[in-house]
Amino acid sequence: MNINATIIGQMITFILLVVFTMKLIWPHLMRAMEERQKRIADGLAAAERGKHELELAGRRSSEILREAKHQAAEIVANAERQAAQLIEEAKAAAKQESERLIAGAKAQIEQEVFRAKEALRRQVAALAVAGAEKILRREVDPQVHRDILAQIEEEL
Repeated sequence: MNINATIIGQMITFILLVVFTMKLIWPHLMRAMEERQKRIADGLAAAERGKHELELAGRRSSEILREAKHQAAEIVANAERQAAQLIEEAKAAAKQESERLIAGAKAQIEQEVFRAKEALRRQVAALAVAGAEKILRREVDPQVHRDILAQIEEEL
């Protein structure tokens, strides 16, 4: 066996292997690598989009939470205002009721005072008549009687 022929045969076999590999196997390997590269790139892009969407969702949730807190604060403030308004209305109603009761009590007191004065007048009149009777029983002087009656009328 000749070493040169063996080396030439090995070179021809190697070249045939390289050509066979480049024509039949290499395109499939390149296509598979490109597809894998594309899938990796798509996965990275999807991850970036997901990260961006997560960040946007976080911002939206923060904004919604802030808005909810603001609305809750407004609701509480409205409730406090309504409570204060109800308290003021209740105070006004109570004040009107107390004024009405005071006015009624004053009117009742005035009526009692008027009745007491009337009773006092009747008693005074009865005492005056009793005094006049006593005077008349003692003496019958018309001029003195008129003077005494006029004096009693002035006192009444």
